[in-house]
Amino acid sequence: MATLRDIKRRIVGVKNTQQITKAMKMVAAARLRRAQENMTQARPYSRKILETLNDLMALEKEINNPLFQKREVKKIAILCVTSDRGLCGAFNMNVIRNTEMLIMDTYADYNREGNLHLYCIGKKANDYFSKRDVTIAAAHIGVMSHLKFEFAASIVSQLTQKYIAGEYDKVLLVHNEFKSVIQQKLTETQLLPIEALEGIETKTNHDAEFLFEPGKTEIFDYLIPKHLNAQFWRILLESYAAELGARMTAMDMATENAKEMIRSLQLTFNKVRQAAITKELLEIVSGADALKSSS
Repeated sequence: MATLRDIKRRIVGVKNTQQITKAMKMVAAARLRRAQENMTQARPYSRKILETLNDLMALEKEINNPLFQKREVKKIAILCVTSDRGLCGAFNMNVIRNTEMLIMDTYADYNREGNLHLYCIGKKANDYFSKRDVTIAAAHIGVMSHLKFEFAASIVSQLTQKYIAGEYDKVLLVHNEFKSVIQQKLTETQLLPIEALEGIETKTNHDAEFLFEPGKTEIFDYLIPKHLNAQFWRILLESYAAELGARMTAMDMATENAKEMIRSLQLTFNKVRQAAITKELLEIVSGADALKSSS
């Protein structure tokens, strides 16, 4: 049975851990407010680009832009978006498991033939897949807590160039979307080729005739990079906000669990101390009785 000193040590240790988890919850909550602001500011621009592009696609039946053209899938790129730090519940493992299922099941043949490349965004994805049988094309570590639009634009530019050059025939993203502080939605998004934009209402009269200046091709070529940049930037912002929400929830639960553990240990401490006191009293009484008997 544990001694009083051991139990007291455990209580002190749990209290110290509780202070750490409480502090981490407060830090995550403070960062979450800023992350939510950035995310909500990015959403309207991203959605408006989608609406505009959807209107144009409804009018133009034949789109010659190579980023829209589907072809036989021979090489695939998957982007796995995780965090750089842990202590955020199942946030990272949900994304990693879904990505692993795509690699090992859905696209297992491509992976065996070396035609599947993985892009790890976040340290947790790189740590996990660097020990697995998968080709990691690039790993971007330490970017999630200091997100910049230039980083998102550079990744999109690199992938679009590889897609146009025929190095990839399909580009997928696996990431978390922010729903609330306690809820994240695991999502698979096809970045390339660009598919029909479902779920976006068109506001254009399809029977009307429009004059395009400078021209349909020029407008598409101008909007498509902006659309891809906006979508990927929004995904990164949503993933970071979801990470902070998951960490805040996990640290809140850890703090409550520590409180319950401290209460349980305190009860055990009191029981052991009471048992020790009772034992000492019995020894004193037994000793007194022995002295009386001997006299």
